[in-house]
Amino acid sequence: MADDIELEPRYSTREIDGRCIKCLAEQEYGRCLRELLREERNSKELEETYEGLVSFLQSTDLQKLRDESEKYLSEGKKVRVMLHMEGEEPGYEIRVD
Repeated sequence: MADDIELEPRYSTREIDGRCIKCLAEQEYGRCLRELLREERNSKELEETYEGLVSFLQSTDLQKLRDESEKYLSEGKKVRVMLHMEGEEPGYEIRVD
């Protein structure tokens, strides 16, 4: 069973290079793909994570989650988007602090 993936979007400032949830998911997707290509043995958990990220990036919910997270960021709140990798369709959740 793959672990949940936590994406923490941020606005860019002079001091911090921020990323939206789509950019963070694409970055994690690339890391996961490179790791899968390096693996000499099959890793079921890594494959599930990869499939979950692909599903998330193709999801119709992505833009809605991106807009919602950016709304909270514009209000100065800390935002985390949790990708739950259980089941055939991953679940998504926004946590605001």
